[in-house]
Amino acid sequence: MDRKLIPGTSHTLKTVRILEHGAYLAYEQDAGAGERVLLPAAQIPDGAAVGDEIKVFLYKDSQDRLIATTRTPLLKLGEIARLEVAEVSRIGAFLSWGLEKDLLLPYAEQTYTLHAGDRVLVALYLDKSERLCATMNVYKYLKTGSPYIVGDTVRGIAYQDSERFGIFVAVDDKYQGLIPRRECYGNITLGADISARIIQVREDGKLDLSVRRKAYEQMDDDADAIYRLIESYDGVLPFTDKATPEVIKLHTGMSKNEFKRAVGRLMKEGKVVKTETAIRISG
Repeated sequence: MDRKLIPGTSHTLKTVRILEHGAYLAYEQDAGAGERVLLPAAQIPDGAAVGDEIKVFLYKDSQDRLIATTRTPLLKLGEIARLEVAEVSRIGAFLSWGLEKDLLLPYAEQTYTLHAGDRVLVALYLDKSERLCATMNVYKYLKTGSPYIVGDTVRGIAYQDSERFGIFVAVDDKYQGLIPRRECYGNITLGADISARIIQVREDGKLDLSVRRKAYEQMDDDADAIYRLIESYDGVLPFTDKATPEVIKLHTGMSKNEFKRAVGRLMKEGKVVKTETAIRISG
């Protein structure tokens, strides 16, 4: 066991002195002159006496003093959990985590805008002043080596959007997942629970995900979406599958191949006709 008393960690300590304002605790080996921490009077178990061992969690009070509590927080140093936003202030968001003092989530550690009542996935870390803080940048705290294989459907929370890489997802709130930019279809809201399909398990154990089903399963939905899009253009879509992939993605949210398959399905069903420059609803 690490004998250093660090905020964010739990310890079983010996009661070395009890005063009116609380009990002083230390490791048994350090009871004489070692590091001690105060357990406030309201937290002392009934009947506790000098020499008793008490399991406590360590954090810092409003005056930055190391203090102990017998309460069990919703996460410890280096762990990840979903916490509720109790308040948003000028310095950041404060999260409810089971202790008397709410946990600060600084603005610099937020990956999207929060509001009171939101539930957010965070990790617990120590800042430069050894104060406990929360961060939404949970990438380095997530694990690899999940039990999943290609084709499995998983659930997770979308926690960060990278223009370069895509949308990062915490699968089961604990495994590293990514929806690559090429797979980012529709409106994926950060902070939302999503269902996704595993399309690749990388050598390092990280998961590549897609929110779309396999092509043959997705085609019907894509065809319906394209038909509704053409209707919104008064029955004439002013481009065809000869348009650039960028134009197609911008207007439809699909890749060029997916768009082409969907249009082909609509043409086969006789719902649309294609000209050199447009796609029209039949009739």
